[in-house]
Amino acid sequence: MNTTKVIRLINATWLGEYRIELQFDDDVVRQIDFGKFLHNHPHPQHDKYRKLSNFRKFKIERNNIVWGKHWDLEFDLWKLYQGISP
Repeated sequence: MNTTKVIRLINATWLGEYRIELQFDDDVVRQIDFGKFLHNHPHPQHDKYRKLSNFRKFKIERNNIVWGKHWDLEFDLWKLYQGISP
């Protein structure tokens, strides 16, 4: 029997700075701070998301929270579900 849990991200709300509240379909809610990742892992593709006006433009696509037209920035959804900051 397959007991793999399928999680669904149903909402994401910007809380300020680099914090986002993620709500999953099983009523789990996590507040994740992406700031440390953005400041400690420079990369030309996602450096622009250090600017809060760009960071706030996230969206939910295919059950992921993503930034940019071509998913310039994305994170492991299972880790976010577990409350592990990137």
